[in-house]
Amino acid sequence: MSKQSLLFLVAVLAASPAAAHVFLEGKQASVGASYKAVFAVPHGCAGSPTVKIRVQVPEGVIAVKPMPKAGWTIDVVEGKYAAEYDYHGNKLSSGVKEVAWSGGKLSDKNYDEFIMHTVLTDTLKPNTTLYFPVVQECETGVSRWIEIPAEGAGHSHESKSPAPGVKLLPKP
Repeated sequence: MSKQSLLFLVAVLAASPAAAHVFLEGKQASVGASYKAVFAVPHGCAGSPTVKIRVQVPEGVIAVKPMPKAGWTIDVVEGKYAAEYDYHGNKLSSGVKEVAWSGGKLSDKNYDEFIMHTVLTDTLKPNTTLYFPVVQECETGVSRWIEIPAEGAGHSHESKSPAPGVKLLPKP
């Protein structure tokens, strides 16, 4: 493939609707295992730079550890879980419910990733999609990537504000 063809392909993919929202790099993960959630942020809000990313941690996701980013501050909101989870022989009944990176500035022309290590408990249902609602705050405007399809509907690429999702695989 020529360099020109490759550049054209990259431009087409960058302009496609599927690449227009915040998404998870890892599209599949096993229940009962650790999962490195990499949230890709491909643009700002209508040209305005991103200054904050907030990720809601769904029920059944525990042991959340956000990765620091140079120039950004991490804030976590902790709370009670709806259930108690076994984690390395200990019972966890509370933990991280939301992670926010703020204080940095991601230009609309640039792409970046925000990462957290998690554990997907074996209470999660295999062959479903687990969604992590994300709010992207910019210098001007906010994009709310929070739409979760009705159960059984599957991930809709027609949604204007889809929440990033990961397909859950059976326990290895």
